[in-house]
Amino acid sequence: MTHGPFGAAPLRDFRGYAGRPADPEWPGAARLALSFVLNFEEGAEFSVRDGDPVNEAVYEVTDRRTGPDPCIDSHFEYGTRAAWWRIMDLFDRYGIPLTVSACGRAVQRSPELARDAVARGYEIAAHGWRWESHADMAEEEERQAIARAVAAIREATGERPVGWHTRSSASPNTRRLLVEEGGFLYDSDAYNDDIPYDLEIGGRRHVVLPYAFDTNDMHYFHTQRFAGADFAGYVTDAMDWLHGEGGRMLSVGLHLRMIGRPGRMGALERILRHAAEKPGVWAARRADIARHWLTVFPEPHRS
Repeated sequence: MTHGPFGAAPLRDFRGYAGRPADPEWPGAARLALSFVLNFEEGAEFSVRDGDPVNEAVYEVTDRRTGPDPCIDSHFEYGTRAAWWRIMDLFDRYGIPLTVSACGRAVQRSPELARDAVARGYEIAAHGWRWESHADMAEEEERQAIARAVAAIREATGERPVGWHTRSSASPNTRRLLVEEGGFLYDSDAYNDDIPYDLEIGGRRHVVLPYAFDTNDMHYFHTQRFAGADFAGYVTDAMDWLHGEGGRMLSVGLHLRMIGRPGRMGALERILRHAAEKPGVWAARRADIARHWLTVFPEPHRS
């Protein structure tokens, strides 16, 4: 059976598992591995008031300013001041584990939040140093950004991240640099499957846990018409469909300043309740999914 693309990775892989995906044998005979990812970016976004040449452009108000913008700055601050605690308490209430995908600079500026996540038993994965694409980064600049993100998380929590996810596009060097760094178990810089897969990077095995933009609360910003019921319905529909197929993984992307608004928290609770009540769902941190994959498939297999 083909367990995943392994070997000299082509520039693009249109084949994947070719309709015969590996059976990951999720714990407890679960039919679905469910991964909630909370993106912690506040304080790592671009802000003229922080000395950056531009402000971040993606937020709920479309009135972009070229100079200091206390409107967008305070919008991001809501995520750490109010939304963090609201979201964390809800996940604790349902006993569902969480991966916090954190920018290094956000952790550096709010280390108590990273420590709070670890104290609750949640994973801290790396989401870059700044909240930025790596697509056009020079190799040495990117190597330093990866190192700074790792160092900030380790300094705040005493633990290094084993997972990585780049905002938007990675660079042609990102995976190689992650493998060279030596401490990463997986990355999520792919959107091309509903199941993990293996790659060989620099002669070493590397696990990819694909992420998703459709089951993601970014839709609240992109449309301004995505109500709470829309998001809850869409995510639970995805959960039910992949559960029916069996042996799949679903990623649900969340953001402090987005899902953490009071008018949207009800949608998140409906999703968590559905996950908690549905038999055969293994909700897990991404690091645990990657480790399980390596246990079930101790040897990678070429496609």
